[in-house]
Amino acid sequence: MLYMPVIFLFYRENGFETTELFGLHAIYSIIIAVLEVPSGYIADVWGRKNAIIIGTFFGVLGFSAYSISYTFWGFVVAEILLGIGESLISGADSAILYDSLHQQKRSADYLKIEGRLSAIGNVAEAMAGLFVSLIVFRYVRTNFIIQAALSFIAFLAACYLIEPKYHSGRKKPGFKEILQIVHYTFRINKTLGKYLIFSAFIGFASLVMAWFAQPVFSEVSLEKSYYGYAWVILNLCVAFGSLMALRINYFFGHNKIIIFLAFTMSAGFITIAFKLTYIAFISMIIFYFIRGTAHPILKNYINNLTTSDKRATVLSLRSLLIRILYSGFGPLLGVISDTISLRLALVLCGTGILIPSTIYAILIITGQKERN
Repeated sequence: MLYMPVIFLFYRENGFETTELFGLHAIYSIIIAVLEVPSGYIADVWGRKNAIIIGTFFGVLGFSAYSISYTFWGFVVAEILLGIGESLISGADSAILYDSLHQQKRSADYLKIEGRLSAIGNVAEAMAGLFVSLIVFRYVRTNFIIQAALSFIAFLAACYLIEPKYHSGRKKPGFKEILQIVHYTFRINKTLGKYLIFSAFIGFASLVMAWFAQPVFSEVSLEKSYYGYAWVILNLCVAFGSLMALRINYFFGHNKIIIFLAFTMSAGFITIAFKLTYIAFISMIIFYFIRGTAHPILKNYINNLTTSDKRATVLSLRSLLIRILYSGFGPLLGVISDTISLRLALVLCGTGILIPSTIYAILIITGQKERN
């Protein structure tokens, strides 16, 4: 992800500010929101490998569009293509992993392996940050050109995935069954529904912080040449958190980890807001570490509560909720940041995440005690 450490600089290079940064990603999120569940269902019916192959191909098209676009509408086209690609990959990747492990009678290893994969991904992104720090191109656009080539490698890699035999697909696919899965998730298996909603707020917090990071860099007057190095440190924190996910989950236990995630993920925004100096990096480092632990742990809980025939669809529902939240509130946070202050946007975001995530944490814990 060579573009992420310098995405804010790229938008500024083309005359855009924080509002456009959040607005364009909101378009990306809307595309994912519209296609997320149908694409997860496609992965369940026609195979996760096929969905990932098509998704990575759209990734190549999206980054290619970015590398040749100079206008807002050109960027919109790029975000639409990337949104289609991400919707096809999201859910299918975790589902193919979980079912591959299940086939080998290693389901208990999911959290460990998911943590390792997250760590590898974030180390790779940290290396991208190091790359853009050591090799500074005259135009940030060059990073997008290289990104398009890297995306093509991902497409080739997807072609060599192996669909687990455990996943057999459905015999009577149709839109009606998508609605049945939604009904099952939120009305029948209410425990699963609560986990999805809670996980969505935690995922929303992670997503917003990823896009707020560079405006924070700018606010504290970090030199542009150091953006990549800061990105390296933050992503290594995520990687370390992912590697520690299994141990942290074991150390805290189910109930304490749920409460811990609800408070720390929201508190990160507020603590950064009240100290918008270099001290804010301490809060960001802690936030990114916890972000690394949160996703493998919550995905593991969700996977344990669903079955193979609907796994990708259920995981896509989680992503759908995250994208709905971002589409609704992301652009507003960008406008507040540009027109009023970044500090206010951070405080509002942290408070807005704290209240619902705490409510659902309590509901999950209460339900857990009742089942016991």
